[in-house]
Amino acid sequence: MKRRKLPLIIFVVFVVIMIAGLSLGEYAYVLEKAVTICLSCIGIG
Repeated sequence: MKRRKLPLIIFVVFVVIMIAGLSLGEYAYVLEKAVTICLSCIGIG
């Protein structure tokens, strides 16, 4: 029984962390960094 609870606990922790990141606006920061890195790779930025 303990073995079946672990994936559920990990999933719940992941969802809580994801909601916290979305509510703090982290997605915008990550997207901004990704665009900067991508533009640097192709030599534009």
